[in-house]
Amino acid sequence: MSALPNRHNVGIALFNQKGLVLIARRLRDDGPEIITPGHEWQMPQGGVDPHEETQAAALRELWEETSVRSVSVLACMYPAMTYDFPSYSGPPHKLAAFSGQRQIWYAMRFLGDESEIDVTVGQNGEAAEFDIWRWAPLSETVDLVVPFKRAIYSAVNDAFACFAQPAV
Repeated sequence: MSALPNRHNVGIALFNQKGLVLIARRLRDDGPEIITPGHEWQMPQGGVDPHEETQAAALRELWEETSVRSVSVLACMYPAMTYDFPSYSGPPHKLAAFSGQRQIWYAMRFLGDESEIDVTVGQNGEAAEFDIWRWAPLSETVDLVVPFKRAIYSAVNDAFACFAQPAV
């Protein structure tokens, strides 16, 4: 067991009116957050700043990674879930101080026009993490994400399946 702590993190399942969820394709490895071939897709996620509420962090991370602000918050998934980073021997990185991530997930409904979505620009001084995005059935995300996140995605699928249908 690692003596390093888990990083506080949020994940966002952003649903459109048809009940599909937004996923984006990772551009590159990000320190211990490696990408394996065929598993480059994920939902937005990111760190919680000190003294930041998790919902505020989720809204900020969604904007930083997708440029999206037009949302309503549907639900929050408790308790937090954790995953460990895979072994990493690369150069020092901002996540190197952590053994993994402790995530709280939010379900949100996208209320804007798709022209609002842009994953190719990093907001708030952050570099872009993705090159393209698409809508996908929530149930398919488990097979598209890197293996070390699959248990989390499976739990998100179970918790938020009620939103994976057309909005009324």
